[in-house]
Amino acid sequence: MTETGPIVVFANFLSDLAVDLAEGQILTQWARQAPRKAWLLRPGDVFVTPVPLSREFLRYVYDLTGVPPESVAVVEVPPAGAVPLARAVREAGLVEHVRALAGDRGAALLPTALDASAIAFARDVGIAVHPYPTVEAAEAAVDVTMLLNTKAGFRETAGRLGMRLPAGRTCRRPEAEGVARELLRDHEGVVVKPDRSAGGHGMRFVSRDDLRGGASLLLDAVGGPEGLWVVEECLDVAESVSVQLEVTATGARALFSGAMRTAQGSFTGYASPLPPSCAHVAGEMEEWGMALGRHLADHGYSGPFGLDGLVDADGIAYASESNIRRTATTTPHAMVTRLTAGRAQSHPAWSVSKGWTRSPMDFETALLRLRASHLAFDPERGEGVVLYADAPPDGRSWRYAVIARSAGDVKEQEAALVEVFAFEGG
Repeated sequence: MTETGPIVVFANFLSDLAVDLAEGQILTQWARQAPRKAWLLRPGDVFVTPVPLSREFLRYVYDLTGVPPESVAVVEVPPAGAVPLARAVREAGLVEHVRALAGDRGAALLPTALDASAIAFARDVGIAVHPYPTVEAAEAAVDVTMLLNTKAGFRETAGRLGMRLPAGRTCRRPEAEGVARELLRDHEGVVVKPDRSAGGHGMRFVSRDDLRGGASLLLDAVGGPEGLWVVEECLDVAESVSVQLEVTATGARALFSGAMRTAQGSFTGYASPLPPSCAHVAGEMEEWGMALGRHLADHGYSGPFGLDGLVDADGIAYASESNIRRTATTTPHAMVTRLTAGRAQSHPAWSVSKGWTRSPMDFETALLRLRASHLAFDPERGEGVVLYADAPPDGRSWRYAVIARSAGDVKEQEAALVEVFAFEGG
């Protein structure tokens, strides 16, 4: 991750960057994905996690990545409610422990979200924030990071950068119903989004049918902050897509693109590369992403970010939002790249998704089932299924990645997994 020293992987899913901290339940749910950050660990690194990791999962990660278990430190932070991870570390009295583990080896903090709390924590521990040269440089990027993780901030910036956007308006929540009614005069449906939300959380879909009989749209019942909201036309969406990029010292560059799997606007999975049905939008999405990357660089940001888009039934792409942080696909992509390094297929196809088993399993049982069916990731072939996020708390809602040489092979292996794990609806 750095050439000079170890990384303190800081899984601060509990952050006000993507969602208001008042939305504690969804943040706690997202934090359960913290184990996937173990795929980033190298010898000498420290992992600060808000949820415990099973020994079986850690052994599995270390076996596949070749990291000696004794060469890394995992700091499990006790639950402290819907508060930033840095505060939970302080309340648990673990700051000195993390400082001692980081040592004086030129370590840097790698937060999931670059927010004020993470920067303050880096100062407390006495380390830099990756990939910035100083804590001050990271702090200077917080304003643009916070702004472009909002729907309103993105619409305003994307418009200036020349991206195609769905028709829409930004307003205060009490005005949302009136704005929705205005847009419904020209559009069959609208989507109402809280300004700061991620993964589809808090979105509300409203159609013309909801107006019949003079009924209220009951948008005042939508949860979330009282601040800004965005009301947009609801496109006839054929695909939800994204391009993931990064800003480095030499400029912005595209890393990968793919199609998102969604249900009612909520993220449920991802497949890369883009399928043939929407591969034609890759160039335009990348062009928009590069423009956004240049804008971010001009405002001091460095690191990964994503640009999401919607492809309508006519094959036209629209930009929908930006995620200026490590997203749900950043770490899986890093894992795929790491596990397939040196293979002939330098750009393998891959997917991440989630399935529900009919009965609970622990990690060891799930892995045995994978291996018995010959679906488990094989380092020799550089293909197979990876249980990338540990056993879920309920033992049923399993996150997995599939890595293969082609999109067709990914689909084939995923179909086999659905059968082997007896996923509901399979």
